[in-house]
Amino acid sequence: MIKAKVAEILESTQYLQEVQVKGWVRSFRSNRFIALNDGSTINNLQCVVDYEKMDEALLKRITVGAAIKVNGTLQESLGSGQKVEVQATSVEILGDADPEEVKFTILSPKRHTLEKLREQAHLRVRTNTFGAVMRLRSKLAFAVHSYFQQNNFHYVNTPIITGSDAEGAGEMFKVTSFDLKNPPKNEDGSINYKEDFFGKETNLTVSGQLEAETYALGLGQVYTFGPTFRAENSNTSRHLAEFWMVEPEMAFCDLDKNMDIAEEFIKYVLKYILENCQDDLAFLEQRLANEDKVKPESERSPMSLTDKLKFVIENNFKRVSYTEAIDILKNSKPNKKKKFKYIIEEWGADLQSEHERYLVEKHFKTPVILFDYPANIKAFYMRLNEDGKTVRAMDILFPGIGEIVGGSQREERLEVLQKKMADLGIDEKELWWYLDTRKFGTCVHSGFGLGFERLVQFATGMGNIRDVIPFPRTPLNAEF
Repeated sequence: MIKAKVAEILESTQYLQEVQVKGWVRSFRSNRFIALNDGSTINNLQCVVDYEKMDEALLKRITVGAAIKVNGTLQESLGSGQKVEVQATSVEILGDADPEEVKFTILSPKRHTLEKLREQAHLRVRTNTFGAVMRLRSKLAFAVHSYFQQNNFHYVNTPIITGSDAEGAGEMFKVTSFDLKNPPKNEDGSINYKEDFFGKETNLTVSGQLEAETYALGLGQVYTFGPTFRAENSNTSRHLAEFWMVEPEMAFCDLDKNMDIAEEFIKYVLKYILENCQDDLAFLEQRLANEDKVKPESERSPMSLTDKLKFVIENNFKRVSYTEAIDILKNSKPNKKKKFKYIIEEWGADLQSEHERYLVEKHFKTPVILFDYPANIKAFYMRLNEDGKTVRAMDILFPGIGEIVGGSQREERLEVLQKKMADLGIDEKELWWYLDTRKFGTCVHSGFGLGFERLVQFATGMGNIRDVIPFPRTPLNAEF
């Protein structure tokens, strides 16, 4: 007897072999046809039972959501929609699902909103939509590691608890062992962090970049792929308080090479899922098409899901300076007719998603890499250009979402870095170890960061970032 996953059995042509399969009941029709799914594929396996030969009490326990084990014979299916089915010789209940309880969950057959599904995150992965999204997320994560490992990058685990604020944003979650009702105080009434667990003020990390830089300046090419945290009180479809970041750092690498690697990396991982997630992508594409039908025409996606993926994979990314992009936006129809929510009036404006999408979807009709941004809207660690007002930064813009990657050539000159930190009030004592890397064999180096959930959103067509992470963490929500 062959014990196999549903995905394997559905691909088999070894008819009349004895098989054993375990999974959860999706439906049970006419006391005869069980639709069984074990999470290995979006497709269900039909198991046919002879109800006349089966105990009536057992039949009643074959309910939606129940976990069962089926032994039987693999046969060519006579019905439409599947190539094979299992003629069951025995069914064993591994875990009951009370039909009365199921009525109040998302396992019931009726359609549920995505918001309702989020309320039952422990069950939502059993639905077609979230099963497809999470299998695709898993494959994307594998592709991330695959690309870097094939290209001689070393995987580095950077700290989750840190004393530094890489972005200088200050929106961080504090980590402490203090009794919050009675923390030790200094004479001036401030909290005495010297008595805390780490002997200093610490937070959950917003980025592993600075630590990854130190390892790149010894290992050459490294990448991090781990959780990051922002205490930004944003209750939007684009923000999470806990999310995953992919952050490579490369020594002896300038901005041009950085852009080359970022483009190659993105094309690699999207091509991987296009080739390895066809059933899930087909479902998600149809789901997106159905969703678009009820939207106003102006809000519909101009491309199907697979067309969007191919759009990125098959087009060379257009490289445009920030200055050129500002000129394009200033002279664009939406800007002149004040259709943009944020009107572009002068050089130095911080671009919004609407501007980024206009450049990609309307003007260039290809993915875009913007580079050489104004220094005053970018982070302290980005290399200052000779003009003294722009930095060697780059952002990659995609259709539908705008920015998906942000990166830069890092400032390798110690004196310039020190001046930028002083201008921004960043304490050198806090980042002494970061500055030290500029004293012992400094070199040109670069890197970028990609928000993994943004990538999953793009690849699945899901409109809300909360629907592409297993357990979303958002303001006022830390359930599960």
